[in-house]
Amino acid sequence: MSFEVMMRQLSGGMFTTIQIFVLTLLFSLPLGLLIAFGRMSKHAMLRGAAKIYISIMRGTPLMLQLLVVYFGPYYIFGIGITSSYRAYAVIIAFAVNYAAYFAEIYRGGIESMPAGQYEAAKVLGYTKVQTFFRIIFPQVIKRILPSVTNEVITLVKDTSLAFSIAYVEMFTTAKAIAASQKSMVPLMAAGIFYYVFNFVVAALMEVWEKKLSYYR
Repeated sequence: MSFEVMMRQLSGGMFTTIQIFVLTLLFSLPLGLLIAFGRMSKHAMLRGAAKIYISIMRGTPLMLQLLVVYFGPYYIFGIGITSSYRAYAVIIAFAVNYAAYFAEIYRGGIESMPAGQYEAAKVLGYTKVQTFFRIIFPQVIKRILPSVTNEVITLVKDTSLAFSIAYVEMFTTAKAIAASQKSMVPLMAAGIFYYVFNFVVAALMEVWEKKLSYYR
């Protein structure tokens, strides 16, 4: 197999990996914020539920969560599993898993804000919602961006776990080609792709940090 043919076969897996990455962030970042609100709620039941959710998501392997989300509908409810559901299961499992990590990052950033800022905003006539989204949240973003960057970089590598439910992404494609060709080249190409992808993500996050004047 020529290098060009191999890269054409790998390109489909590359696109799928990027798709998992983008959709996971799209759903997990806002979901994580909602869970963080629940974790900080004054209502004991809501706070407890959020705490248990975070504990389960962070305390069990992502691969196990993928298997539960994919096979759960059949074994628990008797619902037939279609091939198209595999893609949905991957995004659902990744989103709910990473939302738990982002929730704790959000919570740490929000709770680190001085209480005086809330009081000053109240004196100026801001509502609680206005205070949070206009004053508190922009500062929280500055504080949590390094931690978010670490999770985002981890997500790039974790996309390879989709192979556990036979969802064909970059790593699965590279492994199949390597097995058929008895060559390490496809796996090396996949490794380079993950490294470059992570390098680009890290560089973009660094630019964002500088735009927010994080180091000033």
